[in-house]
Amino acid sequence: MNQRLAERPSAEPVPIEGTAGVTINGRYMPPPEDKDGKRWVRTTAIIQRDADELYALWRDVEAAPMWQEEIVSVKTTGEFTSHWVMKSGDKTIEWDSEILADEPGTRIAWRTISGESNNAGEVAFETAPGNRGTLVTVLQEFRMGALASFWETVVGRNPKQAVIENLRHFKAFAETGEIPRTTGQPHGPRGAIGEAKKSIYGEKIETPPGASRIAS
Repeated sequence: MNQRLAERPSAEPVPIEGTAGVTINGRYMPPPEDKDGKRWVRTTAIIQRDADELYALWRDVEAAPMWQEEIVSVKTTGEFTSHWVMKSGDKTIEWDSEILADEPGTRIAWRTISGESNNAGEVAFETAPGNRGTLVTVLQEFRMGALASFWETVVGRNPKQAVIENLRHFKAFAETGEIPRTTGQPHGPRGAIGEAKKSIYGEKIETPPGASRIAS
C-alpha cells in the first residue's frame, strides 16, 4: 500500500504517508493536514466478508447508489471511467471520475477528471487480524469548491462525515444487503442524545436503499 495516490496533473503529488494503508509500528499514519483548500478524511471498518468480494462490490460503481448517500446514478463510460450524479432536494451536481489504480482484492484509487466535484481517494482491503473479516480503509481528499459547498449548505454537513457514513453503509450492505434505518422505528422520539447523534451523524440524510433498490 505504499504507492502514491495520484491527483490532477496540475496538482502537487500526494505525500506517500497519506496513502490509506501506510503504517508505522502497527499504527496507521494520520491523514495529511487540512490546508491550502484541501480536506482529508480517513476511516476504517472491519467487514465480515472476503477481500475479493468487497473489492468486487466497491468496483461495481453502478451499484454505488445502493449504499452511497445522495448518489442517484452512476453510469460506466469506459473501462476505468464513469459519470456520477448527486442530488439533494432540487439541487444536483454531476462529475466524471476515473480509476487510477485497480488491484483486485487489494486496492482501488480514483480521482475526478471533470464536472462539479474535485476529489481523489482510495480504498484498501486487508485481512483483519486473526482472519476475522477484512479491514477496509478509505482515504479521501476534497478540494474546496462546488462539492464541499453543496454538502455543507444543502445537505448540512461537510464531506468528511459523508465518507464516514458511506463506509458504515457499505459495511451493512456488504454483510446483510440491507442498511439500517432510524426512520419509522417504534422507539419514538430519541430525546436530546438522539437528536445530538442525528446532528453529528447526519441521520437526517435519506438512507441509501441497499438491496431493496429497484432498478429503473
